[in-house]
Amino acid sequence: MVQQRSRRTDRTKMLLLILLPIAVFLVAISIGRYPVSIDSLWDALVSQLTGAEMDTGELALIRVRLPRNLMAMLVGAALSLSGAVYQGLFRNPVVSPDLLGASNGASFGAALAILVGSRAATIQLSAFLGGIAAVVLVAAMNALVSKRSNSIVNLILCGMLVSSLFSALVSFIKFVADTDTKLPAITFWLMGSLSSTLLSDLYVFWLFLPACIILLLVRWKVNILSLGDEEARMLGVNVRLYRWLIIGCATLLTSLSVSVSGNIGWIGLVVPHFARMVVGSNYGKLLPASMLIGSAFLLLVDTVARMLITVEIPLGIITAIIGAPFFFFLLLRSKRGFVS
Repeated sequence: MVQQRSRRTDRTKMLLLILLPIAVFLVAISIGRYPVSIDSLWDALVSQLTGAEMDTGELALIRVRLPRNLMAMLVGAALSLSGAVYQGLFRNPVVSPDLLGASNGASFGAALAILVGSRAATIQLSAFLGGIAAVVLVAAMNALVSKRSNSIVNLILCGMLVSSLFSALVSFIKFVADTDTKLPAITFWLMGSLSSTLLSDLYVFWLFLPACIILLLVRWKVNILSLGDEEARMLGVNVRLYRWLIIGCATLLTSLSVSVSGNIGWIGLVVPHFARMVVGSNYGKLLPASMLIGSAFLLLVDTVARMLITVEIPLGIITAIIGAPFFFFLLLRSKRGFVS
């Protein structure tokens, strides 16, 4: 009886979590400086699919607001999922997706592309490659260190070193950038924004999708890996294989997210904790919940960013304003002085 009630409660929670981003999307798509109704969205979609002529409002809805909202949901889900699996993999509740330097590497790639005057697509590609390169460098450094002592702490330390290195390189690029044109562009990009998202940018969904599917398929392994390397080996799990598979997928998601939205902090750190408060610490439930809550959260933040004042607020500012107090609340809530 108790088990049936528990299962019923879990299904209800998951249903509500599925409805959450849908509800936020319907609200976000309909409000703005040019309010539209849900019927207008349907008419615009039909016109887009049939090739019929669209008026100005429908064009703005399909080519500006719709892709921006969908991208916000995609990036929020990806960063939250990456943060959740990293917290389990590294058995550390204060871990975020930029632990191994992917965010700073992507920031360096984007800053370098902006410095040389590249186009938007090249900036995105450079950011993506920069994030991948940072984690590859971490893996190479860890391989050298692991010849003497194989420890997950070494991997974290290598990530800190690479992250610091790329952060310094970004600072150097900002130092030499033209203060009238390039420096403002780099600074604004680093603070995170989805204002330039176009319908054609949604192709990244097909790059996000495989990594998300793999992480969701191995979410039960994350439960085992969170117990520790020795315990995981005793249970028959290939620790090295699954660790690098998870790191590779999380790196892909983080690099893609930063390449299309800039550096948006706190989502991958705070959202998994909020999801843990809702569904518990079982990663079988925690990973899907983190994705759903993260997609709704970033979409809500993006809606606030474009509606709050006349000038659009960078997303990284709002996520920090929300995330820091919430994380402090978690610290106060924890009896041991850290998030458990």
